[in-house]
Amino acid sequence: MPEPLPAPPDVRASIVRDRSATASAVGGFVNLRRLEISVTAPDGRVSAPFPFDIATRRAIDAVIVLAHFTIDGVRQVYLRSCPRPALMLHDGDDGPRAGNLWELAAGLLEPGEAPTAGAARELYEELGFRVAEARLVPLGTFTYPAPGFVAERHHYFQVSVNPADQERPTEDGSPLEENALIVSCSLADALAHCRAGHIVDAKTELALRRLAELAP
Repeated sequence: MPEPLPAPPDVRASIVRDRSATASAVGGFVNLRRLEISVTAPDGRVSAPFPFDIATRRAIDAVIVLAHFTIDGVRQVYLRSCPRPALMLHDGDDGPRAGNLWELAAGLLEPGEAPTAGAARELYEELGFRVAEARLVPLGTFTYPAPGFVAERHHYFQVSVNPADQERPTEDGSPLEENALIVSCSLADALAHCRAGHIVDAKTELALRRLAELAP
């Protein structure tokens, strides 16, 4: 076991003024809270107010499901292609970015939905495997993928599946899930693809590395 980390400084934030009503990005898939906040330091000093934007969604948290199976003693993992318009439509100085990514099965939790229930649902929708929630094994603790502007949590699970049990994925009705390509490769090859830059989705690489720590 590693040495315990010290407790972070007790810094707290408070809202000074909420300007969300004047924000232009409301009423969509992602909404914007446009705030002025102040920060209270451990010694009680309160900073001057400053602007801070927070992204919100109706469904805020997500699940990542690493489905795997073993052939001749070699662990195989499932990957799924996923188009990401935010990359394709990027208009920065470097222009659009390659937006068709290899990822694990993943998706947003519905409000009030338990992570295990959401993981089982996403596994069937995206890979076509029906599994009982009890078979889904947590793969480490949750993480915050972008805590600088959104409170989203990622919950990780792994599950052993039988390729013969795979059905046609139902998908969720979104055009972004149509025409997806599902492939399997060894866990070692998947990690090599991460190192080579062929898999660049952070949550996917993290889950693959977590599984490798358990089952090299």
